[in-house]
Amino acid sequence: MFCRVRLVSRLPTWSPGTNHKLWKLGCFLPQCSKLSCRGTKMSAGQSQKAETWDKCTLLELKVPFARTEIGTFFQEQPRIGNQYLEDAFLQRYLKTHLPFQVLEKVSLDLERFGARVAAEIDSLGRECELNPPALQHYDAWGRRVDHIVTCPAWKRMKEIAAEEGLIAEAYERKYSIWSRVQQVAKLYLYAPSAGLFTCPLAMTDGAAKVIESLGISGPLAKAFGHLTSRDPKKFWTSGQWMTERKGGSDVASGTESVAREQPDGTYCLYGFKWFTSATDSDMTLTLARIMDAQGRVEQISAEGRGVASIANMLTITRIHNVISAVAGMRRMINLAREYASKRVVFGKLIKDHPLHMQTMARLEVETRGAFLMLMEIARLLGLEETKMASEQDLHLLRLLTPVAKLYTGKQAIAVISEGLECFGGQGYMEDTGLPVALRDAQVLTIWEGTTNILSLDVLRSLTKSQGQVLDAFCSGVQGKLELASSISELESSVQLLQDALHRLGQFTQRVGSKGAVAMELAARDFAYTLARIYTGALLLEHAAHPDATSTDTYTAQRWCKQDLCPVDPEEKAGCYDDKAASMDTYLVYEGSPVLKGKL
Repeated sequence: MFCRVRLVSRLPTWSPGTNHKLWKLGCFLPQCSKLSCRGTKMSAGQSQKAETWDKCTLLELKVPFARTEIGTFFQEQPRIGNQYLEDAFLQRYLKTHLPFQVLEKVSLDLERFGARVAAEIDSLGRECELNPPALQHYDAWGRRVDHIVTCPAWKRMKEIAAEEGLIAEAYERKYSIWSRVQQVAKLYLYAPSAGLFTCPLAMTDGAAKVIESLGISGPLAKAFGHLTSRDPKKFWTSGQWMTERKGGSDVASGTESVAREQPDGTYCLYGFKWFTSATDSDMTLTLARIMDAQGRVEQISAEGRGVASIANMLTITRIHNVISAVAGMRRMINLAREYASKRVVFGKLIKDHPLHMQTMARLEVETRGAFLMLMEIARLLGLEETKMASEQDLHLLRLLTPVAKLYTGKQAIAVISEGLECFGGQGYMEDTGLPVALRDAQVLTIWEGTTNILSLDVLRSLTKSQGQVLDAFCSGVQGKLELASSISELESSVQLLQDALHRLGQFTQRVGSKGAVAMELAARDFAYTLARIYTGALLLEHAAHPDATSTDTYTAQRWCKQDLCPVDPEEKAGCYDDKAASMDTYLVYEGSPVLKGKL
């Protein structure tokens, strides 16, 4: 067990005329009787003792910390500034893609919002972290109340979300296809300071998307108006009640709750919901099976496709997951680079140590790649919501959403963990507010589908589209490489990416003859391959733009030097064969009662 201690100097002060013990050079000096130099005739021995104590006093005054408890050195803590103005990569992306009139308005809004994050929202988020919600079962008189108690900062977060239009931005569509890009950029600045209020916002955005897709009419119109309101007094958040006692991502077979229609046309739910998101929300979406008067059970929607109807919510919440992952990486790097300009070790600032800068540069490359993947999905979603998406765009949105969610979740854990090391021991101390970033990042690989579940979802998208999704992926990559292939500094990186795309094509042909088990075993590495190749294409496309900088070129080059097609060497090494599958099980359960037939 680790513990934190506070080391302080507690040297006692000394003055003539008091009995004391003086700690000096690791030893206690003996007590002496009261000494005085005036009005008393001292013997030779007493005079010698007085002279000795005078020398001790003078020496003690030269000892550092002899008269203080906490010393003189204090490490200046890293502070966040305007996260929009400090993010040159975000600014360049917006300048590259947004029409000038849109860019002008969006930039002003993000600069203003970035200042608000630093001045107000960040401290509210910290207060939310320090004062988590609590469930009050009974009041002081024993009455059952089941009341969720939240801190004032949490309530203020809800007001700010409405004022800033963090949900409304996406549905007002005042910037047409770029409205989602605007909203995602704003949430990207907001998320690390939100104290996890991003969770109810993700649910709210997802609920609004579901209602919009089903048709805004009747009671749904009222709910949609509240979910997308900018008025704090009218704004609603939504929850999500899907997971039941069986848990897991297989919600279709795991849903046992039933809904019985009442005489007034409403329904009562019967069953057990094991987990809820945004428990203090104003409304919620849930799954249940309808039970008629004869006790017969159906699925909830008219067509018996309740899970499919709620799929739009999963798309949105998975994108919000990506936002939190990328935003968490960016914030950790920004804090670490700020700290590196203040912390002196071995005689110079951390930023002046080449090894430290190399480490941070590697984190920066990962973060920039993840950011472009996030914004690509936001762009595709904007096209889909304005009915301007091509068939290729829709296929890419279907494929890249689970790919980005699973890959950026893994990236976030690695980058944020490494980022904490940049602060030394302070990165582990809770009261610095830093470790919470890693704790919050861990949920990103679990919530809304684990890495393996999403990898299988990627395979389903290929199967259901009869390969059209993969064709769209390859065409999309090639299209992004066209401009970069004509730039000499990027030529070798383009070649590396094209080689990886070629190896991916060869893999899919080989594995197709090996059956479903082989493809399932390859699913995780296959998804990683898609993520690395497409991210590389995005980085090369960005670096090929006329306004790109040398750092954009360097980032693309660094990304493409890794193994962009990890599924290829793994398959050639036999990792997806039947024998490998059998040995994997034996390796995990060797020595366990499971293999001995005891369980």
